[in-house]
Amino acid sequence: MNIAIIGSGNIGSGLARTLAKTSNGIVISDQNGGTEAAAKLKDLGVTVQAADVATAIKQAEVVILATPYNASLEIAKSNDFSGKIVVDLSNPVTEDFSALQLGHSSSAAEEIAKLVDAPVVKAFNTVFAELYAGDLTLEGRKVQTFVAADDAAAKARVIELANDAGFDARDAGGLSNARYLEPLGYMNISFGYMLGQGTNIAPVWLAA
Repeated sequence: MNIAIIGSGNIGSGLARTLAKTSNGIVISDQNGGTEAAAKLKDLGVTVQAADVATAIKQAEVVILATPYNASLEIAKSNDFSGKIVVDLSNPVTEDFSALQLGHSSSAAEEIAKLVDAPVVKAFNTVFAELYAGDLTLEGRKVQTFVAADDAAAKARVIELANDAGFDARDAGGLSNARYLEPLGYMNISFGYMLGQGTNIAPVWLAA
């Protein structure tokens, strides 16, 4: 499966580093064509391809938007996603990180879904970038990611991809549940930064 990761910041590069361990083809892209990000990953022993945004999207089966929410909206507006699976991992925080921009009646994922002719999947939004440098475990337990989508086939493919990469992927229901996953992502940010717990943390859903 060909996967395009749009965004080469800490999250995008970290996720590329993790997904490159699977059998999938990984392309990383940003406004500069992704070449610098690909070169930095190569220095870490990770081989991914680089491409401009339009080319990366065109050639991919799965497109992961690893960009801030407002940037993801612009990418969604200006590119053709027909025939793709779009994965949104943004948390729509305000510029000062004091709150979320929207919630209750919508979510970042649902707003992006309004702009693309493709199924949208919410995933990976509760994972700090630093965790991608390790083995995706904390205290012997796999890091969980919660996967929400209305398209069952698209959700199943992202769950399989996440599990192959080392996550414990959990089916989180329909895309409207992104309205709850995004506040969970913000709570994780609050624990990590505002409450001083650091970024080597992740939320977990336990069952007896």
